[in-house]
Amino acid sequence: MQAPVIVLNTNAKREQGKKAQLSNIQAAKIVSDIIRTCLGPRAMLKMILDPMGGIVLTNDGNAILREVDVAHPAAKSMIELSRTQDEEVGDGTTSVIILAGETIVSAIPFLERNIHPITIISAYKKALEDAISILDEIALNVDVNNDEEMIALIKSSIGTKFISAWGDMMCKLALDSVRTVSTEINGKREVDIKRYAKVEKIPGGEIEDSRVLDGIMVNKDVTHPNMRRRIENPRIILLDCPLEYKKGESQTNAEVTDEKHWARLLEIEEEQVKQLCDSIIALKPDLVFTEKGVSDLAQHYLMKANVTAIRRVRKTDNNRIARATGATIVNQVDDLKESDVGTGCGLFEVQKIGDEYFTFLTKCKDPKACTIMLRGPSKDILNEIERNLQDAMAVARNVVFEPKLCPGGGATEMAISVGLAKNSQNISGIEQWPYKALADSFEVIPRTLIQNCGGNAIKVLTQLRAKHAQGQHTWGIDGTKGVIVDMKEYGIWDPYAVKAQTIKTAIESSCMLLRVDDVVSGMSKKTEQEPPKHAADEPEGMQLE
Repeated sequence: MQAPVIVLNTNAKREQGKKAQLSNIQAAKIVSDIIRTCLGPRAMLKMILDPMGGIVLTNDGNAILREVDVAHPAAKSMIELSRTQDEEVGDGTTSVIILAGETIVSAIPFLERNIHPITIISAYKKALEDAISILDEIALNVDVNNDEEMIALIKSSIGTKFISAWGDMMCKLALDSVRTVSTEINGKREVDIKRYAKVEKIPGGEIEDSRVLDGIMVNKDVTHPNMRRRIENPRIILLDCPLEYKKGESQTNAEVTDEKHWARLLEIEEEQVKQLCDSIIALKPDLVFTEKGVSDLAQHYLMKANVTAIRRVRKTDNNRIARATGATIVNQVDDLKESDVGTGCGLFEVQKIGDEYFTFLTKCKDPKACTIMLRGPSKDILNEIERNLQDAMAVARNVVFEPKLCPGGGATEMAISVGLAKNSQNISGIEQWPYKALADSFEVIPRTLIQNCGGNAIKVLTQLRAKHAQGQHTWGIDGTKGVIVDMKEYGIWDPYAVKAQTIKTAIESSCMLLRVDDVVSGMSKKTEQEPPKHAADEPEGMQLE
């Protein structure tokens, strides 16, 4: 008899065929169960201790999954989904995980009946195309310049979040900041909130004190105590070079034999700094920002010329200041021209808030960059407000790009579910069954909304199904009371881009996981002998193997 040929390392764990598929589905289901209670206005918060000992308090799907430590490859790929969703459209991170979990679980009965995964996948792909066409039918167009419509739309994205209590104010912050930074380049619209809309969190004060500045704020003070701290209509110069004596690149040794030579050496240093300052002063600026240092001597010359200097400004802040004030960042003082001076700022002021000094450049004529100043009782709360505000800004940005809306509150998902169930009767062969199962799994969103606020899922879902069967697409779930309402009157709308991305991501990831029929995890001896240290600290259900 032939001896068995061992190809894989003996420590490698291998799962094949149906066993591998079922274990992947199970892992995906556990991840979606962690997130399930975070959907809707009655969402629960999760408190997570990160490895550094800090606390994350949030109900944002992406923020939670980023902190959860998982070992199973399928669970890792599920966590990637929420990250993709967050980067792509900024909202719907919770829905995408719940929907993906449900669509992949709906494949279990077919796998057990030995239907080939490729058959299931092709049915899912058909259903995805039909779902997007149903989405196009029920979507409405929106006027981007109408404040009320836009605020109602952003409100639906943050209605489920911690800041929903300050809904109108936060919507206004998000809308103002997106409008400020939106520009047209070669006839193409560009809204770069990541680079040009900076959120500055200052603990203290009340949440109601938060506002969008018509300019920029940086956490800096003037370099010399006698420099001016308030200037109206300042002329601003932005530099990317140090205002100090230029030292040699490598270590330089100079042998001085005469005392006069030493004095001359020091004089040359002073002359060079004076020359730098004179080149700047020639343009009669009021304010100089530099990303590098400013020597004491340079401070002295600038102060004598009544110029205020601020040093070591971050590069990102400098870019924002350049965009808001119309100045150009210059790399060499000798290259300065009159056109590089920024005159777009109306007021420069240094204010003390709490224990720190902040520089405000406000009343800008047409700022294409802004700072959002957030105030609040504690750091944790400010972090959560910032996360929620980022979502709101992303939603506002999406609508500016694609001004179409879909009804919220599970109405869109229910409409797709009913539409697909109807279409499934026209499909022949085995594919009909996975197609219909996928139609049913879309109901998970309205069902979860009802469960999270303690409603009767079976009764309310039946009522909702009846409404949609009559063609009333806009009926959905009131997430606070757990009853059905017409979204037109209730006023909850989701951006089309978010819904389309959620459905595509969820179904495509399910297809990808179903395609896997072999999982080989090569474990080294060391990890097998030592149990992971943090395994004991994790709550049950979070540890995915």
